[in-house]
Amino acid sequence: MTAACVFVAGSHTDVGKTFVACALIRAARTAGLSVEALKPIASGFAPADWADSDPGRLLDALGRPRSDDELDRMTPWRFAAPLAPPMAATLEGRTLPLAPVVEFCAERLAASRADLFVLEGVGGLMSPLADGATGLDLMAALNLPALLVGGGYLGAISHTLTALEVLRARGQAVAAVVVSQDARPDAPDFAESAALVAVHAGATPVLSAPRYGTTDWADKALALVGDLPRVLATV
Repeated sequence: MTAACVFVAGSHTDVGKTFVACALIRAARTAGLSVEALKPIASGFAPADWADSDPGRLLDALGRPRSDDELDRMTPWRFAAPLAPPMAATLEGRTLPLAPVVEFCAERLAASRADLFVLEGVGGLMSPLADGATGLDLMAALNLPALLVGGGYLGAISHTLTALEVLRARGQAVAAVVVSQDARPDAPDFAESAALVAVHAGATPVLSAPRYGTTDWADKALALVGDLPRVLATV
């Protein structure tokens, strides 16, 4: 039975969920822990060149080959258009009900014997993930704690704190908020942004994740995730 599992959710799209998930995976492996990861749905996926895609980067972090079999295990629902998955699915004449996604994830979680299981969502927390369902709905159905990733762009503080309040309102456990640095030169001061999030986050730990340099924050995130173990047999 997996000792700990976490749902890496974003306050917005392209805030660094995969960056944070990969850093968490590498920190766990460096600590000698066994790790599994899953990103069940991906849109904007190019089959001919997916090495630098989110699934490809997760496989690299796990130390696994970029093979078709590993890709199918990591991300079985893949869509070409860079849109919310239900919209991308419609363009391909497909439907995307939530139930099969929940069933697939729950089976993988229950069968895992890894020390850590990382499941990454799609887009922002409230982005449509399946027909009539959001990323939060998948998290809640699986009863997973969140590692909430916020950005460093102008307006990101509001997005991050709003997502945190939504998680609290739904009764979802939050291991930590990770503020991911924005690479744009006109972004607000990173340290000040993270500090402001921390002021308003209350008891929820807030970690700063610079894009370059130290990765000590990933070790801290790993410790916080380990403090929120889930009994997966109840999923």
